Amino acid sequence: MEMIPYVAFLRGINVGGHALVKMADLKKTFVAMGFKNVRTLLASGNVLFESGRADAKAVAGEIAAGLKKSSEKDFGVAVRSRRDLEKLRSADPFEGIAVTPSIRLYVTFLGASFKPHTLAIPFSTPQGEFRILRVTPTEAFSVLDLAKGKGTPEAMSRIEKEFGSDVTTRNWNTVLKALR
Repeated sequence: MEMIPYVAFLRGINVGGHALVKMADLKKTFVAMGFKNVRTLLASGNVLFESGRADAKAVAGEIAAGLKKSSEKDFGVAVRSRRDLEKLRSADPFEGIAVTPSIRLYVTFLGASFKPHTLAIPFSTPQGEFRILRVTPTEAFSVLDLAKGKGTPEAMSRIEKEFGSDVTTRNWNTVLKALR
């Protein structure tokens, strides 16, 4: 059976002191679910693993059910194959964005209950501190400029307002690290 490399991005783990989960425990849970070559990335619910199943949505459902059983908590789970993440990187969604110490690049993985947004894309807040550059059926790509005032919580609130709460967002650098 061919093993497919995946990355699971779990929503809300170890953010702001909430849903505290040790990465060693998370790894054990994935191994117990039968996934292979499991490793975690950073401490924010990023898990690299392999599965013989080719359906990423089914794998995400399996992970969500396994986490609920092991922790009695519901976690949003976005799963992307390594190949899908490589396609995102190749598409260069942040082309032309000058990265400075105050610029944050984000990819939001849209959930199964993704609701149609009402924004004209590209979207920018009036002061330009938050921009949504592009939206696909599975991801939204955004830029936050911390030098212009508002921070990450406000940007994530805007993302949830537009795309629903069944999303999880990662810094673009985290996505790139998952591909190393």
